[in-house]
Amino acid sequence: MKWKKLGQIFCPNHDFHWMQSHASVPFIGSFDGDIAKIYFSTRNKKQESSVGYLWYDFEKLKVLEVGETPILTKGDLGCFDDSGVMGTCMVEIDSSLRMYYIGWNLGVTVPFRNSIGVAESHDNGKTFHKLYKGPIIDRSSAEPHFVASNCVLFDQGLFKMWYLSCTEWNKDENDNIQHKYHIKYAESIDGLNWSRDGVVAIDYKDEHEYAISVPRVIKDDDLTYKMWFSARGTKNSSTYRICFAESTNGIQWIRKDDEVGIDVSLTGWDAEMIEYPFVFDFKGSRLMLYNGNGYGKSGFGLALLNI
Repeated sequence: MKWKKLGQIFCPNHDFHWMQSHASVPFIGSFDGDIAKIYFSTRNKKQESSVGYLWYDFEKLKVLEVGETPILTKGDLGCFDDSGVMGTCMVEIDSSLRMYYIGWNLGVTVPFRNSIGVAESHDNGKTFHKLYKGPIIDRSSAEPHFVASNCVLFDQGLFKMWYLSCTEWNKDENDNIQHKYHIKYAESIDGLNWSRDGVVAIDYKDEHEYAISVPRVIKDDDLTYKMWFSARGTKNSSTYRICFAESTNGIQWIRKDDEVGIDVSLTGWDAEMIEYPFVFDFKGSRLMLYNGNGYGKSGFGLALLNI
């Protein structure tokens, strides 16, 4: 597997008051011929995140239009998402679109706390409304810290979710607070009420790895599940890289990071880190949206899989 980078697609440049920086965790909501609606998370001057979108022509490799207003914004004071929201994935259900998103709360003893919320659109993605003011997945007796970025597929009559689960917060020798999280698996009949049995899908590779996030799962025609995800923490680097794993059932995974076929560039917008991949098929080709430096501060780009 080898990915050919096609270049940076988009980076906010103080476009709107709510879009001052970052275009993180890009994902496609829908296609209309060659044109896709790409959602991403962006920040205002206060670092509060909301979900924006743009229209992109994959035949011409060109941004056609950037939405002037956010599609999803932070919640009411005291709610799980009162410090910002970040979209993570989209599922089509009958005539509606369902967006799963991360809600942010700023913390005191730790920097933040995340939970997972859900919003739906009944007008083909023009507008979204939150189904609940509270999260559908939050910390629990078994997962006491936080849950975050997720990928949801409807498969074999079930909604299946792979999601970030924080296992601990700790302090380093300089008293800096650091999180540690990996990827777990959950199932649901309706996509709203989830059964979590503590099944770990992608675990820490070694003692250096401490952050595994934004899983993206595709089930290929040969029934093999493929996952691209972000991981950071090696002996020589603390920044994100894109990783890869395969599974025959979507539950037990074999990491094949050496086969991922994409890494940082020598210079430029993605030379320090690459992360938050979104992999999809278009006209017989497999493509990847991904972020670069600064966790999306340098925007996102596109890569093509050379088979």
